Amino acid sequence: MKILLVGNYVPDALESMTRYAQLLQEGLRSAGHEVVLALPAAVLNRARRGPRGVWKWIGYLDKHLLSVPELRRAAADADIVHICDHGNSLYVPLSGRVPHVVTCHDLLAVRGALGEATDCPAGFSGRQLQRSILRGLRRAQVLACVSSATQRDAQRLLQGYSGQITLTPNALNYPYRTLSRELALSRLAALPGFDPAIPFVLNVGSSLRRKNRQAVLQAVAAVRGSWHGRIVFAGEPLNAELRLLARELQLTDRVIEVVKPTNDVLEALYNLALALHFPSRFEGFGWPVIEAQACGCPVICSDREPLPEVAGGAAILCNPDDFAALGAAILRLDRLGAARDELRGLGLVNAQRYAREAMIERFVSLYQNLAAAA
Repeated sequence: MKILLVGNYVPDALESMTRYAQLLQEGLRSAGHEVVLALPAAVLNRARRGPRGVWKWIGYLDKHLLSVPELRRAAADADIVHICDHGNSLYVPLSGRVPHVVTCHDLLAVRGALGEATDCPAGFSGRQLQRSILRGLRRAQVLACVSSATQRDAQRLLQGYSGQITLTPNALNYPYRTLSRELALSRLAALPGFDPAIPFVLNVGSSLRRKNRQAVLQAVAAVRGSWHGRIVFAGEPLNAELRLLARELQLTDRVIEVVKPTNDVLEALYNLALALHFPSRFEGFGWPVIEAQACGCPVICSDREPLPEVAGGAAILCNPDDFAALGAAILRLDRLGAARDELRGLGLVNAQRYAREAMIERFVSLYQNLAAAA
């Protein structure tokens, strides 16, 4: 089967979406299919400058106008077109013989543009863009949602949609695993400020408001007198607001930032952390939860969907705004080895549900049904 995957515009630097497209590409090729990964071309933005100021608008020209003819030509030679990010649903044609599948990771920006509280506010141009994305989704034959929460959002926001809305959970995008302590420590030996003798909780992600990193700081502040560990923030660096909060809470000396860690470094951090501390308010899926579980790292996370679904009963769930409870969860895992061991075992079992092969099998079956009906 010839499958065209449509990925993301490189200057946008959407790391999680890049990983997802590569995950699909590698998995489908391993399953014996002919796969092409096409990316919107940086025609005007050859220097690949980030989407700030005028370069955001130049990016729109590249993505929504200049790249379209080449993507349409590539689609004409495929049996199935799979748009890997719902934000690119604008590439779904008004009509055509080739079925289109779009993965819906979340509809938080769409909901924000419609006035819903998702920590994703939109200005005038943003509202127009999200409405265009919603129209593109309506044109696709199948919407593959990564969680039940995203599926429910799609069903609610796309009433009257004539296509199929399926549940196709994400898979692990890297073979995260448990490591020996010696190997994990060797990978972190050069990490500035890291002391293996001091326990730490790990937060993975960005400083977007919806990721709720401030709750990690507040949780540690709530138990500062009883727990003397650190916070490792991995992924994007803290913003100025969060650094100011860390100073106000007198936690600056307890914070370590690991900016854009490699998979090897992140795997080592998961293996050595007391817990993943992930109090996000809004998610489409929540990859760090299953990554941590695959490494035997206990999880403390928000009780907001889809995180309980993804965690599969193998996490301590807390209200993301209850700093006392989020702090008490740290103390519980620090003091009760049995509780930590139980979560570790349950998490390892749950992570097995997210094998790459299972996700690829779901998509191949979906593609085959679409191709047969075309």
